[in-house]
Amino acid sequence: MSFKEFCRVLRLESKAIETSLSRFESSPDQQRTITSAIELIMEQTQKGGKVLVLGLGKSGKIAAKISATLSSTGTPSLYVHPTEALHGDLGVVGSHDVVIAISYTGNTEEVVTLLPYFEKRGAPVIALTGNLNSKLASKSKWVLDCSVDEEACSHNLAPTSSTTLTLAIGDALAMALMQARGFTAQDFAKNHPGGSLGKRLQLQVRDLMHPIPTSPVIHPEGTMDEVLTLSTEKKLGAVLVCEGTRLKGIITDGDIRRALRLREKFFDLTAEAIMTPSPITILDQALAYDALRLMEERESQISVLPVIDQHGNALGLLRIHDLVQTF
Repeated sequence: MSFKEFCRVLRLESKAIETSLSRFESSPDQQRTITSAIELIMEQTQKGGKVLVLGLGKSGKIAAKISATLSSTGTPSLYVHPTEALHGDLGVVGSHDVVIAISYTGNTEEVVTLLPYFEKRGAPVIALTGNLNSKLASKSKWVLDCSVDEEACSHNLAPTSSTTLTLAIGDALAMALMQARGFTAQDFAKNHPGGSLGKRLQLQVRDLMHPIPTSPVIHPEGTMDEVLTLSTEKKLGAVLVCEGTRLKGIITDGDIRRALRLREKFFDLTAEAIMTPSPITILDQALAYDALRLMEERESQISVLPVIDQHGNALGLLRIHDLVQTF
């Protein structure tokens, strides 16, 4: 029974978003509203303004998340608690700011009370509400319809479908703004220096590679004795074969094992004879996460990758073991 209820809730909330999408796509008025709201936010933030997002109760939680998403994707934003705003926090409102006010009923007293103050300060209001005939809707410059047929709560009381839809609409606004301002992955990384996401977006190959001379390097005419000695000493799983600084090939532990099948002839070979010529490489400035994908997303996984500069000079070795530990 509990599992059926679990599925029922997901189905209802999914339906709420689908219904809303159909409503937006079929309503020229809503399309104009959304386009105008995005253009206004772009215009005002380019003048130094920010987006103030407010809501109370469950809507406040959604407002805080929408504000955080806007900020992290290039649109300056702050969450404003309506009650705190009524007791001094209105000082944060600037002349170029835009307000996104969230209230499903559209009649939340603390939110509605603030509207005249926003008007006096020249901060236009975008309403996210499920009631197009509400006080909030009547006093806002733009109104986005966030209505749902029913809440997922079995008593149709607890905000569930409505908060999910409002959050999705907030995400959609944030992503549309991100695209409009040409916000790149590099820009995103600047706002996310910590955690695994920060590592994924900022760590470069050079940060994790084993640079020369800690990486083993041998000349193409090097002997098998030298190859074995370097491989044993450095324990990185491969030896770089270089002519001067230029990479010619790589000898992996697998290459050595295969060559050992020649038995007594093994020690007559040169490094060039058993190396893999022109191996897959990566630039030292590439993202480390891209290197991990390059090594993993193959029919035959690569465990060690030569690192080069843009001129083909060997700089070091990158091990998949180090990447997996990092990410």
